[in-house]
Amino acid sequence: MKIIILGAGQVGANLAESLVAENNDITVIDLDLSRLALLQDRFDLRTVRGHAAHPSILRMAGAEDADMLVAVTQSDETNLVACRLAATLFNVPTRIARIRSTDFLEAEGGFLAEHFGVDHIISPEQEVTETLRRLIEHPEALQVLDFADGKVRLVAVRAYHGGPLVGHELQDIRRHMPDIDCRVAAIYRRDRGIVPKGITVIEPNDEVFFIAGRKDIPAVMRELRSMERPVKRVMIAGGGNIGRRLAARLERDYEVKLIDHNKAVTNQLAEKLHRTLVLTGDATDEDLLEQENIESMDVFCALTNDDEDNIMSALLAKRMGAHRVISLINRSAYVNLVQGGEIDIAISPAQATVGPLLSKIRRGDMAAVHSLRRGAAEVLEIVVHGDFKTSKVVGRRIGDIALPDGASIAAVIRGEDVSIAHHDTLIEAEDHLVVFALNKRIIPKVEKLFQVGFGFF
Repeated sequence: MKIIILGAGQVGANLAESLVAENNDITVIDLDLSRLALLQDRFDLRTVRGHAAHPSILRMAGAEDADMLVAVTQSDETNLVACRLAATLFNVPTRIARIRSTDFLEAEGGFLAEHFGVDHIISPEQEVTETLRRLIEHPEALQVLDFADGKVRLVAVRAYHGGPLVGHELQDIRRHMPDIDCRVAAIYRRDRGIVPKGITVIEPNDEVFFIAGRKDIPAVMRELRSMERPVKRVMIAGGGNIGRRLAARLERDYEVKLIDHNKAVTNQLAEKLHRTLVLTGDATDEDLLEQENIESMDVFCALTNDDEDNIMSALLAKRMGAHRVISLINRSAYVNLVQGGEIDIAISPAQATVGPLLSKIRRGDMAAVHSLRRGAAEVLEIVVHGDFKTSKVVGRRIGDIALPDGASIAAVIRGEDVSIAHHDTLIEAEDHLVVFALNKRIIPKVEKLFQVGFGFF
């Protein structure tokens, strides 16, 4: 597929890395020559220096025969104009725009598609806000993903000594929880992926990915580790787009404090937020944190635009007694360094955004794609089509499907009904299947498995 990416920032660079690895023809446009040079040194792609919303630059990048344009610059206006040009001047089949402003995001349905030619919208800020909200709802989790409009969730949790199932085989789940249907989709042990079987034994420190109905998630988590206290108090450092959105989402259900160093910003936030206590100050100020009772905070979220400030404030908050700390990290290289130590969870906005983009790019009918373990693995919600003759999946039981090594079907969504997958589950046309891929290298094999034969047409 020939894809033009507008913007070589963190989101654009991460997307380019993911797509180049899958043998796509990638061209990146940016004004910053140093960013482009860095990408060209690392990956097999083409770069064009220039303004992303200029017709001559788009033509130079090959827009006339491109399959897709992904506009992820820092400017909403640039992204929208570029999509409009791609639609009217170059007839690019698929146009995707990154939108940050809530004014555009909340516009009436169809406005951006009708007036700017935008087929799909992505919002890193919105994605990160939802990721944080789910992690606060399940404070023991490392990652929480929604499928089937939130009816079913995939949760990653680290197994600890003392969990009822730790040291036991997975087939014991039925005995421990006879009334709950869940499935362990994958286990990572010392960074090595394991496709779980009934006789697989869960060991302490395993990273366990399980899928279950939303209401059953707490019960399953209790089997894997000792439960932490429920979250009541949250402190947010940073009043930017993400900090403001998160406070607005949380303030009805939690006690929320928000700190920002900019007086003008805090004045605006105090007017917009109704139940959040807004403070002016530095989140790395030990006296301020002590004064605001940091030791009583269940979750501390460092969400400024500065990676170093986020790391330092999160480390300080943890040392001063905050129960759980989450840090926003823009540089992907930092994420692996800090997560799992004093900082409980590090979140990369670029990685959170890649998944929704991949769902538009993957071959086949993908309802959703989520990147896991910082891009090493994926979970896909695939819509199956065809019949017994034209599909390798439809009309077959899961135990009879020739899944690639490292892939597993975790759940089946049929209309409004969601069922956890078992070996004797029969697949029907138009089912949505939640498929776990332990390694990104097997994705092409997964895509091929779900393709419909020519007989279908």
